[in-house]
Amino acid sequence: MSEIPGDLKFLKSHEWARLEDDGRVTVGISEHAQAQLGDLVYVELPGIGDTFEAGNGVAVVESVKAASDVYAPVSGTVVAVNEELADAPEAINADAFGKGWLFVLQPSDPAQLDELLSPDDYAELIEE
Repeated sequence: MSEIPGDLKFLKSHEWARLEDDGRVTVGISEHAQAQLGDLVYVELPGIGDTFEAGNGVAVVESVKAASDVYAPVSGTVVAVNEELADAPEAINADAFGKGWLFVLQPSDPAQLDELLSPDDYAELIEE
């Protein structure tokens, strides 16, 4: 298991959220989640301009084993998607916390980030 970056927040459903300097929130799935899913073969991303409430399904990742919804860590509007994943979903397997990001939200309520799990709390969750 790789090191969990200290600048991330997590959902219990294994999404990560990184608050960027411009106030936007980059979202992906954790190293643990991609390892559980196995080799990813398809990613369905949201559209730019789509709005979501925290906890709602935003994207879908599919592996040879299963399909899994990806949930919004905060409410907001999609302002960017990782289009490279259309041709290379395996980037999530290779670099879940980096090049494997899924989408970026402009949060409508940034304080919702405070409700997410810290890296230490997430590490405890996945050890259970």
